[in-house]
Amino acid sequence: MLEQVIEFSINNPMLVSAFILLLALIVFNESRTAGNGVSVPEAVRLMNRDEAVALDIRDRKNFTQGHIAGSVNIPMANLDTRIQELDKHKEKTILVVCNTGASAGVAIAKLQKAGFEQVLRLKGGVMQWQSDSMPMVKK
Repeated sequence: MLEQVIEFSINNPMLVSAFILLLALIVFNESRTAGNGVSVPEAVRLMNRDEAVALDIRDRKNFTQGHIAGSVNIPMANLDTRIQELDKHKEKTILVVCNTGASAGVAIAKLQKAGFEQVLRLKGGVMQWQSDSMPMVKK
């Protein structure tokens, strides 16, 4: 088996290089967001006990179709111009919510740059929230 892998690697260096590059990019992307994510039960605890603020960065259409109760909607496209709306919550934990949890990293970086120290993302985003049968508010 190992001999076949080595032979394949020798015969297909471009394919193997592309695979290694892709794998490295995936690992890098995951490591960038993995440390600051919380599960749905942890997010509920943070919102209930610690008064964390859920920041939903999805567009208005998706937000109105269903969102976490009490969440603030500032679409990712408008975050730079509307970030000051969150200033009153600077001392609280901000829980960034998107569709799958994958695009929250950019918002987290922007919030941290603006001085927000306690910023986390919801692992799996709204998709995981719904998968865990958690309530959604429609507006």
